[in-house]
Amino acid sequence: MANSGIFWIDKTFDWCVLLLIEVASLMGITYEEINVWLFVIILPLMLMASLTFNVLLFLRLKG
Repeated sequence: MANSGIFWIDKTFDWCVLLLIEVASLMGITYEEINVWLFVIILPLMLMASLTFNVLLFLRLKG
């Protein structure tokens, strides 16, 4: 699958893709759907929540 030329990156990428394919199969969705859920919906929401909490904690410490 992966072909970056760096062994450990290729193996890690291949393992992650196979894991996503297996999880998608267990959930009854496609690989593309699980990618959209993870990287377009869930990850941005988690990053925004983390940023919000960090700002709130910073403001609480400062004030």
